[in-house]
Parts: sequence; structure tokens; C-alpha cells
Amino acid sequence: MSSVRHLLAAAGTALTGGSEHAASVSAQVLAQPVGVGYFTAGRIWALVAMAPALAGVVAGVSALRAADRTGAARKAAAALASGPAGMVVGGLVVVNSEGGPGTGGGIVGGYLALALGAAAVIIGWRALAHSRRTA
Repeated sequence: MSSVRHLLAAAGTALTGGSEHAASVSAQVLAQPVGVGYFTAGRIWALVAMAPALAGVVAGVSALRAADRTGAARKAAAALASGPAGMVVGGLVVVNSEGGPGTGGGIVGGYLALALGAAAVIIGWRALAHSRRTA
């Protein structure tokens, strides 16, 4: 609640002509970390990026385990498709994130989506290669 008061005070000071003080106070308020329990737009987009990447890892592992049975190639293709999708959205989150970890920009989740997407591609590629050898 005190940060809202500081922001309102900075806005009032800016309106009266003290812009250098208002800029420093608003920069301090905006640079404060966001609480852990809060969902910001960056964190939501990071979760959106992690969903297909994680689904790709699960599909790839499932395809590796079922390499001798039917459907393994389909699961591997799903991993190869959803991994890059998670990587693209995760990359966009990382590029557009303002601030570091803990600021609510979703940068940690974006990097995690990049890593999971890369893992999905690698696992899916190995599962597809393995399913072609056994077929």
C-alpha cells in the first residue's frame, strides 16, 4: 500500500512541476519486486509458453518408452511440433521482459520454456529416429 502512496505522491509532484523528484520516486516504486503470489501479464505468458513445451517433453518421453509399439512416431512428431511452439513464445517473453527475476516480467518462466522446448525437440528427434529403426 505504501508503494501506491509513493506513486500517487510522485504523480502529484509531477503535476506541480517537480518532475525530477517524481521520476526518481516512480522509478523506485516500479523497480520494487512483485510478490510471489501475484500473476502479472509476463508470468501468465510464461505459463502459456511452458504449456506446449512441457507437453512436448511428456509426448517425447512417452514416444521413447513406446518406440516398439504403434503411435510412437505420432507422439514424437507431437513433441517436435510443440517444442518449438513453446520456444517461440518463451523467446518472446524473454525479449519483452522488463527487469530481472522477481520483477513480474516472466523472464524466469520464459527461459524455462526455452529449455523445455529444446528438451522436447531433442527427445522427440531421438524418439522419431528410434521408432524408424524399429519399424
